Amino acid sequence: MSVFKPGHSICRLNNFVVRYVSQYLSQDANELSCTNARIIRFVASNTTHDIYQKDVEKEFGITRSTASRVLMLMEQKGLVERHSVHHDARLKKLVLTEKSQQLSKMMLERSAKLDELLMKGFTDEEKAQLESFIERMTNNINEESI
Repeated sequence: MSVFKPGHSICRLNNFVVRYVSQYLSQDANELSCTNARIIRFVASNTTHDIYQKDVEKEFGITRSTASRVLMLMEQKGLVERHSVHHDARLKKLVLTEKSQQLSKMMLERSAKLDELLMKGFTDEEKAQLESFIERMTNNINEESI
């Protein structure tokens, strides 16, 4: 009997999810990476408040330099724009372009299908447990890396 290795299992699942997502992204948006798609989805789902680079860093657990590089490339691809805000000239909020807004709509539909596929056969109780376990693992690793 093999020993359960959660890190390995999570990485393996992530590879399958990335491959699945990449398949449908390549059909509609050749220049869109999985990271770009995740950032677009994050900005699109936070319409009640402004999103800044620091929010992207926190949400995805990436460094300032990585976020800066990714967002700069997304600007070059015409996926996001950075707009000044009146209350702090140093801050630039992230704004989706028309192009990325259209991609966001397509991704929302497809991500619902992915979620449905991933959770097929799970009871509501199992879904709640899984969410709790993932949250705990995320907190455990965040606490360790601080």
